[in-house]
Amino acid sequence: MMAVPLTAPRTEPHAVDNSRVHNSRVDNSRLDSSPADDSLSVWPASARPAPHGDVTVAGVALTEIADRFGTPAYVLDEGEVRRRCRQYRQAFPDSDVLYAAKAFLCRAMANWVEDEGLGLDVCSAGELELAVIAGFPPERIVLHGNAKSPQDLDAALRLGVGRIVVDSAGEIARLAANVADGTRQKVMVRVVPGLAAGSHAALRTGTEDQKFGLSITDGSAQHAVTRILEQPRLELVGLHCHLGSQITTAKPYLLAVRRMVGLMARIRDQHGVALPQLDLGGGHAVAYRPGEEAPDIATLGARIRAELTAGCLAAGLPEPRLAIEPGRAIAGPAGVALYRVLAVKHTGHHTFVAVDGGMSDNPRPALYGVRYAPRVVGRPVTATTTVTVVGRHCEAGDVIAADVPLPADTRPGDLLAVPVAGAYHLSMASGYNLVGRPPVVAVDKGRARLLIRRESLADIRNRDVGL
Repeated sequence: MMAVPLTAPRTEPHAVDNSRVHNSRVDNSRLDSSPADDSLSVWPASARPAPHGDVTVAGVALTEIADRFGTPAYVLDEGEVRRRCRQYRQAFPDSDVLYAAKAFLCRAMANWVEDEGLGLDVCSAGELELAVIAGFPPERIVLHGNAKSPQDLDAALRLGVGRIVVDSAGEIARLAANVADGTRQKVMVRVVPGLAAGSHAALRTGTEDQKFGLSITDGSAQHAVTRILEQPRLELVGLHCHLGSQITTAKPYLLAVRRMVGLMARIRDQHGVALPQLDLGGGHAVAYRPGEEAPDIATLGARIRAELTAGCLAAGLPEPRLAIEPGRAIAGPAGVALYRVLAVKHTGHHTFVAVDGGMSDNPRPALYGVRYAPRVVGRPVTATTTVTVVGRHCEAGDVIAADVPLPADTRPGDLLAVPVAGAYHLSMASGYNLVGRPPVVAVDKGRARLLIRRESLADIRNRDVGL
């Protein structure tokens, strides 16, 4: 079996950035031309302080975006997305870099990552069809998910995705039965390597006794491999694992490589098959606040590739083509959320700053306790005080940022910007309180354009078709 690269770039519209290979503290992917203002260290590399307390991203003032498109709104720096894509391709040469669409997907995002030579990792028929409608080549798409619906599998087979990741034993026969006569669908097996990694229990997907994958320990992974090899309509091309999210060090990935190579060696010994691909998933951390840890991607890539080479050499295996699936690390730092302050409330021991969005457009603080570093923009800031930024929804847990410094005179009408908002914000948005989801505005080279319009009250009303 020969591995078919998923990431042959369509074009090379931008030069590769070779300027940042350094310490793993803070946002290690910033350009050398970044501003000295440490408070912008986790912002897009194009962010600059501007007069009157404003901030520009890709040459566009945030106050201008708020005035033009309203708030809440999401700002996405196209150049930052593309730069991070190129950084991954440089750090993982001769590998398949697949953007994890679950972090954030729209048609423009699909075009950007395709332009930069990445493949795509999708989890549903919705993500898959949106990408294909946008022109993304289906053969460079991988579908996975722990509970794929019949619609998911039908769409994958109909549109011709490059790989389907098998996540349960029952999926094997179901998938094989739907493959057209005379054809074969390439598949991988999602393996649970038995490793705990990730910043929160809900984000650890490489451990035993959770919903994802098939265990090495209890033999489920090995059994799935045997069953797939018996299916004439399925072609087993590799193994897949995903350890979790917000992983700050290389160690879990190196351990995963060892366990996956060990399993590949056992498959070779039992079945006489040397699998040509190994997908290590994603989960690479980003810094949400200045001073937080994030892995250096160039160093991470070098260490993973060295471990894979050494392990295969020791096991007498041909080295499989490596695949990785970064999502947050590409989209997250490219995004900024904008809110207007609606109210300021002083209680006995706390000051609450309430804004016009909240858990309907960013549930992550409530789900995972994520901490952000919001900033008032559009006016000068002098003395600060500690406040808690909350949303407008009917939940005490609707908190955007607890115990953060904001101006002591923060008042209704102020514009609040929250960096590192490009991943798992709008993609996880809900319709709670029927508020409507915010728009997404792309910025690039001094221009702003709308990618996703605001969800209106008419949109919400028109979905309700019965009395």
